[in-house]
Amino acid sequence: MSLRLTSDAFTNGAPLAARFTCDGANRSPALAWQDVPPGTRSLALIVDDPDAPDPAAPKTVWSHWVLYNLPSDSTGLIEDVRTDELPAGTREGRNDWDLTGYGGPCPPIGRHRYFFKLYALNVALPDLDEPTKDELERAMRGHVLDKAELVGTYSRS
Repeated sequence: MSLRLTSDAFTNGAPLAARFTCDGANRSPALAWQDVPPGTRSLALIVDDPDAPDPAAPKTVWSHWVLYNLPSDSTGLIEDVRTDELPAGTREGRNDWDLTGYGGPCPPIGRHRYFFKLYALNVALPDLDEPTKDELERAMRGHVLDKAELVGTYSRS
């Protein structure tokens, strides 16, 4: 079995509701995972948009959420999860707004894809002091046992 990532808020490839975006309440969607592989010591979650700023001419991958050291026995995150509601031991990184926590979709033009990526790691990472997505990916290198992905889309009206 492979690591699986799901949400009761959207299905893979489907649009995200406005409440999860800058046009709504900017709430993080509920996420659930299962089939964490044996030997997993921690999980990491990265949410990013490879279509920034314009899907017709993307120039950057914009990070929206960076979490690491989620416990290997955790099974998900509630909708609109706050720092004090994260599973014990979970650490937050900085998104591309230079903030910790979830920053919802806010595309300037076109329909963007938002990749929710969950990684099973064979280590608990050291304190990385609010790493960026790139810093977390470097720290995870060589430690990924499995990866699951869930994609949502959004375009502003």
